[in-house]
Amino acid sequence: MKRAPSLAVFALSVMASACACADPVQDARIEGSVQTALSLNRVLNPFSIRVEVQGEQARLSGEVENEVERSLAERVAMATKGIGKVDNQLKVNAELVEHPLEARAYAQRLDDATLAAMVRARLVWSRVTEKSPIEVQSREGVVTLRGRVDTAEAKELAGVIARTTDGVHLANNLVSLDSAAMAQARNQPVDAPSGPQPSDAWVIDKIQNSYRFSRNLDGATIRVVSEEGMVRLSGDVVSQELKKVAVEIARQIVGVRGVDADMLKVATKVEG
Repeated sequence: MKRAPSLAVFALSVMASACACADPVQDARIEGSVQTALSLNRVLNPFSIRVEVQGEQARLSGEVENEVERSLAERVAMATKGIGKVDNQLKVNAELVEHPLEARAYAQRLDDATLAAMVRARLVWSRVTEKSPIEVQSREGVVTLRGRVDTAEAKELAGVIARTTDGVHLANNLVSLDSAAMAQARNQPVDAPSGPQPSDAWVIDKIQNSYRFSRNLDGATIRVVSEEGMVRLSGDVVSQELKKVAVEIARQIVGVRGVDADMLKVATKVEG
């Protein structure tokens, strides 16, 4: 009978220790990150995969069509920051092959929405098109632009931005020229500043994201520095043409006053 209090005290101390170690807020945050990563994966997003996180372990449950998807889900979870171990309880159900058609259609809508958002973002970042009311629609990789702009340059650049965005298979440029707005725009050259100078950090971020969204450029190989809008590019590209593309993308970003690409080298192929 005398041992009961000591056992109770011991049990309470263990519970207190467990509560002190647990961080439900952090678990929920990491759980959300894993769930987002799975949802953004175009192979996995048709499937209903449940995620539970406790500490550094993620537990996956639900059903996928095959072992490849089961393994991929585990790798996606493991790649999430804060996860050190994955308890993969996903079941393989080959009969799901007919089931996720609606989910795949939903996933395609998400892909289309993401693609349209990427094009819209690039249009907003460009000093030529930032204020142009251009509508962007995407359907299975085909992007359609509509609206009215005040310069031929804005219409042309909008089409170039859409065509060169990663994931776009075809761009329909249905943007029209507004003659009245064109006459008014002649009073202010396109290159004239239209607002406060954005920060260098903003300029660098938008250039790097434009490279990342662009189909043919690897932004990781191009370093960007900006000082009061004067941009310097360095690193390597695979051709002179891509160097010109990198310079042009940087040049048309809002806030860029000039681009120095002398340190952006064209990589030469070494034989042997």
